[in-house]
Amino acid sequence: MKDLPVSPLAPEHFPNLPMIGGMVASASRIGLYAGSRMDLMTVSFPEGASVAGVFTKSATRSADVNLCVEHLKAGHARALVVNAGNSNAFTGPAGLAKNAATVKEVQRLTGCAPQEVFIAATGVIGVPIAPNLVADHLEAAFKDHGAPNWEALARAFSTTDTFPKAAGARLDLDGVPIGLVGLAKGSGMIAPNMATMLVFVFTDAAISSPVLQAMISRHVETTFNAITVDSDTSTSDTLLVFATGASGSSPITTLEDPRAEVFSTALHGIFHDLALQVVRDGEGAQKLIEITVQGAQSNQSARIIGMAIANSPLVKTAIAGEDANWGRVVMAVGKSGEPINLDQLCVRFGGEWTARDGGAVDYDSARVDAHMKGHLIDILVDVGVGDGTSTVWTCDLTHGYIAINGDYRS
Repeated sequence: MKDLPVSPLAPEHFPNLPMIGGMVASASRIGLYAGSRMDLMTVSFPEGASVAGVFTKSATRSADVNLCVEHLKAGHARALVVNAGNSNAFTGPAGLAKNAATVKEVQRLTGCAPQEVFIAATGVIGVPIAPNLVADHLEAAFKDHGAPNWEALARAFSTTDTFPKAAGARLDLDGVPIGLVGLAKGSGMIAPNMATMLVFVFTDAAISSPVLQAMISRHVETTFNAITVDSDTSTSDTLLVFATGASGSSPITTLEDPRAEVFSTALHGIFHDLALQVVRDGEGAQKLIEITVQGAQSNQSARIIGMAIANSPLVKTAIAGEDANWGRVVMAVGKSGEPINLDQLCVRFGGEWTARDGGAVDYDSARVDAHMKGHLIDILVDVGVGDGTSTVWTCDLTHGYIAINGDYRS
């Protein structure tokens, strides 16, 4: 994590999170960053822990993502190893060798099967590292395992993040207390085409992998797949949910189980919280922007229109300049290629209509200007052709984004 000023949109403090039974973890250092910062997170799970997840659809995805996709087929996890500072993407045979050495060492330390090991990495693309760089540090890391220090773990796999991202929940499943904790990293290269960046959620509930997978696939569309910072999809996007079963609750093995919806609602809350934290920490961000599109041909059409607005550099720079330039919003709607009724197109900023029924209207400019000076910007667009609706989130585009990314590798 570079020495960057904390985002003005950051939460006031790191959340108070529950302990998750059945897992132990540590944050340690393998030296991929200068200085003394931690850059490795390792986690151990009990036998029988289930796992589910989603990953980037990038054609240049990392060796770590490919490994996780293959291992996920078994549905069980005993260990998670995550490093920052190097993404292990576009590294060829060297990337495969690094992963093989890591898995072999985890097997030696835990006695688990190869497919029970999950690996993730984030950082510079295309720079091979020594095969044993991670593996050589695992024995010490695993010896240091204990009750999770959530903030230290979140910081250990950050890159350009200006604050550690976490969310938690406590719930009751038929009298059994259950905890959920989610950790995330993400600030730039954010236009998820699956889930997002690196996100790990832990629970001590007992839930089968297929049920977890169904919940993730459902909730990712309205959370992580509804955010963008810069329209760029990472090579390393990984979202994994681990269920240790250590709470003692009877397993949830079907979505028809009444407890499944209780848990699913809590999981969605974790996803939503973390997704917005990522946008709040968008590189150089000064404003969080919520864009709702209604009146579209379908919900999917509304999503496409919303993302066209959210990814427009002209819209994002106008908002950075605190200019309610609704003409740029209209431009972005048009370039989406989705069906619209131009004669009924409406645009609203902060509750004030700036365009109605296909044209400009007189509006309270003082009220709109005051809204644009705030940290939270609300835009509503009605395209007048149907009942489809979608909400997406992004941030403004400032000089800070250029400053961070112009020297990312230095």
